[in-house]
Amino acid sequence: MTPQSLLLLLLVAPALFPAVLCRFSTLDHLKPKASEATQARAVTGLLRRLLGNRSTEFLLSVNRSLSNNSLDVCELSSARDGRIVASGSSGVALASGIYNYLKYFCNCQVSWSGKQLELPSPLPQLSGVLRISSPHRFRYYQNVCTVSYSSVWWDWSRWETEIDWMALNGINLPLAFTGQEALWEEVYRAMGLNETELEEFFSGPAFLAWNRMANMGRFGGPLPPSWHVDQLQLQFKILQRMRAFGMIPVLPAFSGNIPKGILRLFPKANVTRLGPWAHFNCSFSCSYILDPRDPLFLQIGALYLSQVVKTFGTDHIYNTDTFNEMTPPSSDTNYLSAVSRSVFASMTAVDPDAIWLMQGWLFYSDPSFWKPPQIQALLHGVPLGRMIVLDLFAEADPVFTYTQSFYGQPFIWCMLHNFGGNNGFFGTVESINSGPFQALSFPNSTLVGLGMTPEGIEQNPVIYELMSELAWRREPVNLTKWVSLYAARRYGSMDDKLTAAWRLLLGGVYNCTWLHYVNHNHSPLVRRPSLKMRTDLWYDPADLLEAWKLFMDAAPTFMSKETFQYDLVDLTRQVLQDLTSSFYQDIADAYANKKMAELLTAGGVLVYDLLPELDRLLSSNQNFLLGTWLERARSKALNEREARLYDMNARNQITLWGPSGEILDYANKQWGGLVEDYYAQRWALFVHTLVDCLDRAVPFKQDSFNQAVFQVEQGFISNGRNYSSKPQGDTFQIARRIFLKYHPQALKRLQRTGPGGPPRPRSQRRFSHSSDLQSSD
Repeated sequence: MTPQSLLLLLLVAPALFPAVLCRFSTLDHLKPKASEATQARAVTGLLRRLLGNRSTEFLLSVNRSLSNNSLDVCELSSARDGRIVASGSSGVALASGIYNYLKYFCNCQVSWSGKQLELPSPLPQLSGVLRISSPHRFRYYQNVCTVSYSSVWWDWSRWETEIDWMALNGINLPLAFTGQEALWEEVYRAMGLNETELEEFFSGPAFLAWNRMANMGRFGGPLPPSWHVDQLQLQFKILQRMRAFGMIPVLPAFSGNIPKGILRLFPKANVTRLGPWAHFNCSFSCSYILDPRDPLFLQIGALYLSQVVKTFGTDHIYNTDTFNEMTPPSSDTNYLSAVSRSVFASMTAVDPDAIWLMQGWLFYSDPSFWKPPQIQALLHGVPLGRMIVLDLFAEADPVFTYTQSFYGQPFIWCMLHNFGGNNGFFGTVESINSGPFQALSFPNSTLVGLGMTPEGIEQNPVIYELMSELAWRREPVNLTKWVSLYAARRYGSMDDKLTAAWRLLLGGVYNCTWLHYVNHNHSPLVRRPSLKMRTDLWYDPADLLEAWKLFMDAAPTFMSKETFQYDLVDLTRQVLQDLTSSFYQDIADAYANKKMAELLTAGGVLVYDLLPELDRLLSSNQNFLLGTWLERARSKALNEREARLYDMNARNQITLWGPSGEILDYANKQWGGLVEDYYAQRWALFVHTLVDCLDRAVPFKQDSFNQAVFQVEQGFISNGRNYSSKPQGDTFQIARRIFLKYHPQALKRLQRTGPGGPPRPRSQRRFSHSSDLQSSD
């Protein structure tokens, strides 16, 4: 792509801006606090970390006057000495503009799965001024669950890398939830709670997201004092760097979730005890919720937010979510308005300029309760323009379309995309490519930004690059052209095979068009075996297999690229995942037809070859290692007792998700070590059990199997095995062996499977952590 063509692609026509984007003067104070010089220094540091000595070939500055309407702008040009001169209206705008140049002029890429930064020398020159700007005031990032499914064990080095990625991708409104338990402990101790009462309240580190949302408590705890110290230190660094880039961090506020001990101190408080959540019993669930209308709510909320502002400073925007996956005690509209009015009052009592950022997940997850009058009542308890609603799952089921644009409250169109941090190819690229622009043109739209709200990250990098780029576009991209350029910058050069492969992937597995589809990996590979398992596919597996072949053909040339290595492993993993479904179907059919030989053959191939090969493949790449997850968890510990606690948290979350499998396999991962010692062991027991049933002519009983396999699942959590955090084996040789062995039969097997049928319509669906569980009856 020439500089001139890129200029035409990205130049802004001001007349295209919808008037709505400048309508909410109530949000004008949400802006970078750091000086222009501080923001420029932050981007200079980013480029130094990214490009080393070549970062000196960029002349950087931040100039707020480049934008006259709060919308980010970056201008780039070439100096006479060949350096690139870049100026942005904020540090984020500057970083994003430079990344646009690196992508489209230098064929470079930065992703969770690796970097491709082979800069041409000298740098490509710009023939004029390249002006890049965003039509969106805010670009939001993170889900309240991301902090548990992905970043719970991160150190500062990993956080620094992530914040750099945020800046490059234009994020200016990130969630900043780290360290909040330390402040809650201070508040509750000051109120008179004792150590036991606090230990019974907080969950373990891997489950804090749901503790904060009043879904559960205690399990995985207690939190050691060293945890609070570590998280506070991290939060100070996180906030300092976010603000240095010109980002506006979103801090936590009070939702009404309280320790049981509050009832000892305030026995007359208006407190409701919730019912069980997600199959947990009341030992770890049934939280206590303080009625927002009770004066004590304002007292606790103001105490906590005062501590937050005192400790972390403020950018005047706070998140808290009421009724997350919980049905309110009353549908009365006056009650619902009073609730939101009281929650907001607890913020403004401390910060008169407070803006409430609320996830709109509750409206999606429980549509039988949240009818238009109830939604409007909750939203209108807060003055218009003083709340921003995250339309959390807008790419699948946008709420703004049936709420008259959230009844006048500003909202952010969000792509959720991922549940539980699962691996597995998935995308809804047509919806992503059109949805934000439909939201812009919606009658009386109150859209103020775009967001990315995955429950877990470090998967499907192509989808997040597309989504982040759309925040700087005025119209949908040509997906075929876009993905061709994506392939070129991901590997550093254009290659016909890889271009063709990516076109197949983007048009197939990454283009789910089923209405209201929830991307939560239901492959038999990562679910507890039963005779009633889902094997449906939303794409033609023939396209996946052809892309696999094209990748293998290109592999000898591109194996030196870490981005290619990751993609080859991920693509091969996806094929083996689909093959697992095929072999499972053979196993189930053989059992149903009482064909022992066929059962032994299909079961033997799956258990003794395919799954071990998958484990070897995953173990060859740094990005697919169980050992990395566990090592990071244990690194947070100051002693062996803490190390064991964190290790249990880390293992339980990705497997049983609760003491007895309450949310079994919700956060499933395909990692080297986990496939061998968890998934393969379950499948071995399943096949053995079916063989035994046929041999003894007795029926398979799922309940009995569940009891037996639970011992296997628990055994993994307590096995004490150390898993390597270093890749082992030659990725190319392993992938090539798998390809030669399985590609021929995959052509027959997966073409036979074909795409499945669509899921239920929205009117028949209620989604939550618990409702997504696959039946094993």
